[in-house]
Amino acid sequence: MTSNFIIGLAAEAVWIVLKVSAPMILLALAIGLIVSILQATTQIQEQTLAFVPKIVAVFVALLIFGEWILTVLVDFTTNLFNNLYLFIG
Repeated sequence: MTSNFIIGLAAEAVWIVLKVSAPMILLALAIGLIVSILQATTQIQEQTLAFVPKIVAVFVALLIFGEWILTVLVDFTTNLFNNLYLFIG
C-alpha cells in the first residue's frame, strides 16, 4: 500500500462527504440568505428567526435526500470492505 493509494482513498472519502452533505448545506445557505434579507428589510434582529428555518430546511433535505445519501454511503462502504484484502496485503 503506497502513499499515493492512501491519499487517493482519503480524497475519495472527502469527495463522498462533500457530495453527501451538499444538499443540506446548500438548502441551509439559501434559507439563511432569504431570512437575512427578510431581517434586513424589516429590521428584526431575532437570533431564533435565523436559526429555526435553517434547521427545518436541513431536516426537510434529509427527508428528501436521505435515501440517496444512504445509497452513496453504503456503496462506498461496500466497495471499501470488498477490497479490504487489497488494502492489507
